[in-house]
Amino acid sequence: MFKKTLLALLLSYAATASALPFSSRHALVFEEESGSVLLEKDANTVVPIASLTKLMTAMVVLDAKQDMNEVISIEESDVDTLKHSSSRVPVGVNLARGDVLHLALMSSDNRAAAALARTYPGGRTAFLSAVKAKIAELGMSNTVIEEPTGLSPHNRSTAADLVKMAKAASSYPEITHLTTESSDVFDINGRHVEYRNTNRLVGRRGWDILLSKTGFTQEAGRCLIMRMQAAGKHVIVVLLNAKESTARMVDAENVQRYLTGQPLFAAKSTVRVATSKAKSGRRNGIMLVKSKAKSAKGHKKRRTV
Repeated sequence: MFKKTLLALLLSYAATASALPFSSRHALVFEEESGSVLLEKDANTVVPIASLTKLMTAMVVLDAKQDMNEVISIEESDVDTLKHSSSRVPVGVNLARGDVLHLALMSSDNRAAAALARTYPGGRTAFLSAVKAKIAELGMSNTVIEEPTGLSPHNRSTAADLVKMAKAASSYPEITHLTTESSDVFDINGRHVEYRNTNRLVGRRGWDILLSKTGFTQEAGRCLIMRMQAAGKHVIVVLLNAKESTARMVDAENVQRYLTGQPLFAAKSTVRVATSKAKSGRRNGIMLVKSKAKSAKGHKKRRTV
């Protein structure tokens, strides 16, 4: 029911009114209680998703019900040879699988995500088969994920599909907990090392963030998924391809300010706020959709496995 309702809402557009500042090239803000798409900007274009991928990696790993206390090693094969990205998790360190999952989600460590796929039952091949099945199960028809970290530009999706992924990930208590910690300390070869959340809004006063994941590659730009509560509403926010980290944060701030009725920050580009139904076709920009979405109200939350 959720998939059909979301599709119907994405096809519902409205005429333009005043401009709302926005910098991300693709965006979607979905309100859970009403089933309404509040804001939308080019949400059906398929683009690279960077480390947002790691939410899918986490779901597939948790679905396998592996022992989170089992100690696994970070190996040389887990090192990024595609982008040569840095990591604060050294090769040879031994960590509980639960800690590796924690590092992959909270601090977006690529070696950690690679190790989770490598130690999946049946190895990386079985992991990717499980990812493909999960994508199909969630109805993410415009999504392809070829590896666990998001470093590959071939990991691609749409803002609309990523709302589905965020909604599913929010039903996993482990994911909501690990992605909403601002920092934690890990024992790395006998040293206490602090790792921080890549989303600096997590833990900030005035923010009630219930799920979070950032992403960045040159191809994907600055990306962000959040499930958050503001002004009594639970919303899923997807922001894709902001050119700068500060622009991504301003976009997130403006979503919250829009929801709470506060003045908006200025941005380099604009999205559109809609006030009436469009007669035909898609328009450029982001639009407020005042849709009743009756069928979404009766949607029951469930853990997708």
